[in-house]
Amino acid sequence: MLSDEALEEQRLAAFEDGYGAGWEDAVQAQEDGRGQAAAALTRSLGDLSFTHHEAMTRMTRSLEPMFESLTRVVLPAAVDRGFAARLTEQLCDMAREQIGQPMQLLVPAGQAQSVEMLIPAELSPKPQIKEDPSLLDGQARIQVGIARREVDCSALVTSIAQAFDAYVFETKEVISNE
Repeated sequence: MLSDEALEEQRLAAFEDGYGAGWEDAVQAQEDGRGQAAAALTRSLGDLSFTHHEAMTRMTRSLEPMFESLTRVVLPAAVDRGFAARLTEQLCDMAREQIGQPMQLLVPAGQAQSVEMLIPAELSPKPQIKEDPSLLDGQARIQVGIARREVDCSALVTSIAQAFDAYVFETKEVISNE
């Protein structure tokens, strides 16, 4: 038989062993939980990275036809519609600066009539409008007295097209390197 003291010591030792084992189990569970959380976070970040990459790829692929359409169809059509008005605006500005001076407009072949229709009737003297086959669509030369200006809307469209092309190229490069 055990004495009361020995029995108490055994109980205390058993309690400490159980407490220590419980503590170790809790620490192990916490480490396992951290490991699972880290693994879940890693998977989520991987999924997010893939989703971002996939989104960039899809966005680039969907924007490319739109940019192509803008630079090949929409912008040139807008320039064509606004070309005569832009020339008239430039001519009127120059005429105000050099009142009474002779005015001359050189426009691409086939544009003289559309420009002439937009020139204000009160503009005096009437500008002389000539077609110049060396000018491309969207280009013109204006002269009022000794002042000269060149209008080149086609260069603007070309630079916008180049900017869109560069954006699509750079985006494809970034996506292919990820």
